[in-house]
Amino acid sequence: MVGNVSRGYLLAMLRRDLNLSETDIRSSKAEVWIVRSDAEDSRGWLQDSPVCRALANSQIRHLAVAHMPAPFEIVRTRLSGSYFLASFSGEGRVLIDGRWARCPSGRAMLLPPNTLQAFQTLTGKRWDFCWVRYQERAGQKPLASARTPVVAEFDAEPLRLAILGLHRECSNHGSLAERWAELIHSYVRQFAQPAAMDSRLWQLWEEVAASLADPWTITEMARRVHLSDKQLQRLCLRELGRSPRQQLIWLRMRRAAELLQTHAKIDTIARDVGYQNPFVFSTTFKRVMGWSPSAFPGRAKASS
Repeated sequence: MVGNVSRGYLLAMLRRDLNLSETDIRSSKAEVWIVRSDAEDSRGWLQDSPVCRALANSQIRHLAVAHMPAPFEIVRTRLSGSYFLASFSGEGRVLIDGRWARCPSGRAMLLPPNTLQAFQTLTGKRWDFCWVRYQERAGQKPLASARTPVVAEFDAEPLRLAILGLHRECSNHGSLAERWAELIHSYVRQFAQPAAMDSRLWQLWEEVAASLADPWTITEMARRVHLSDKQLQRLCLRELGRSPRQQLIWLRMRRAAELLQTHAKIDTIARDVGYQNPFVFSTTFKRVMGWSPSAFPGRAKASS
């Protein structure tokens, strides 16, 4: 057994996960308190939720407190905005950088736009969490960037209470909705832009991002900030929720996604972000971003 889940079950899930597609499975026992920024979205699970137009001031599309017993499985292949999720009871799992990550109580995740996103409650379990879904305007820097934490410890209770407060305020046509919306955004922004982020990491990833084609190793990265390999590993996991290698791959894939909006050829893009083998690059890009490079949304055709 792995935790309370059989190894055979996990292997079956992993095999199936190689071909994730749009999915929306929710138990009839699920409970969700949703607030949306407008009434234009016609999806059934949003239709009866109250509207708070003040959410749009912070680029929030919708948010909720959710109690999700199994079966619960959501897969979104084309989410264009940042997505924040904070767990306060039970446990689920979230697809991050092409890998499944546990999301137990007391942990939060901030997922960047234009990536494959998937969420599950394991069989026989229950998962209680808050979410805040952003929809950044064109040209605006997304809340979740390559250098923000992707996984970190987080006390979700204040956020949960604020979302429920906003839901009640909007359901009763109260006058304090804007204040609730500002408070909710401030909780997420505090997670995305922690004041205590170690300056050595900022220095390192600025250097790496400026020269992604270089053959970076963990030893070389650690040397740049005067740390041992193990110290850098621990620091990255604590501050970003990723290992140094995972962060390097993520920076490369995010830069590749930007270059795919141009007319550059895929093998040229691969070399520009540190991959001499275009096949290895394409395989890595699909695992992390959810699409092959040629199918990535907004991909510009290379000139012949």
